[in-house]
Amino acid sequence: MRKPQLLVIAVILLIVGLWGMRALQQPSPPKFAPSLTQGVADSAPAPQRSETAHRDALPAFLPPEARATIALIQRGGPYPHKQDGSVFGNRERQLPQRPRGYYREYTVDTPGLNHRGAKRIVTGGDPPDAWYYTDDHYESFRSFEVPATGERHE
Repeated sequence: MRKPQLLVIAVILLIVGLWGMRALQQPSPPKFAPSLTQGVADSAPAPQRSETAHRDALPAFLPPEARATIALIQRGGPYPHKQDGSVFGNRERQLPQRPRGYYREYTVDTPGLNHRGAKRIVTGGDPPDAWYYTDDHYESFRSFEVPATGERHE
């Protein structure tokens, strides 16, 4: 009688363990700042003059979603994708050669996609002193400048 009870307990523990492992493997919901360009309440304060100048100073080839990514980079995150902020290896050799770790990559969201898509911003330096945009997953890059916004908050 003792063996069937132990078998039932072992099966229950196995099921609970597998369920728990599956739950741990599920990605947690992204923890990131709300969109900086959508859903702003009417009661939100008007942008400061420097914020307006900052938005206007970015090049027209950047999609609107890139502006939110740039703001997150300048704040130091948190980022919506776990890969954001990781080292970009420049294996394609499309950017100037620099020591490993100089370049970092960040996702630029593409509306309507349920994955990261092909748009990225790659920065160089910490804090960034070089900025590049690609919309074809590192096949080509366009360099751009971002006005300084003051201190980086981590």
